Amino acid sequence: MTELSQDQQTAFEAAAFRRLVAHLRERTDVQNIDLMNLAGFCRNCLSNWYREAAEASGVELSKEESREIIYGMPYEEWRTLHQTDASAEQKAAFERNRPKE
Repeated sequence: MTELSQDQQTAFEAAAFRRLVAHLRERTDVQNIDLMNLAGFCRNCLSNWYREAAEASGVELSKEESREIIYGMPYEEWRTLHQTDASAEQKAAFERNRPKE
């Protein structure tokens, strides 16, 4: 395996993350519940992870700010434009797949 420097690894991870975010912004047809049911994470999870990373570095971001970074617009605007009601099947799959507390 190619040996990467820490700077290279960080740069490549950042580029992959930016590409993932751009892809999710383009694929507004893919609902968060579908992402959760298939992959166990969604856009909101990414925004939470982003906010947690910022806070770990001493930067305070609100939930709304981190969501806007991921969604590319205010969350409520994205919901109005792109979110559809979850079907009974989607809701049942979510209940089956969600982590038990």
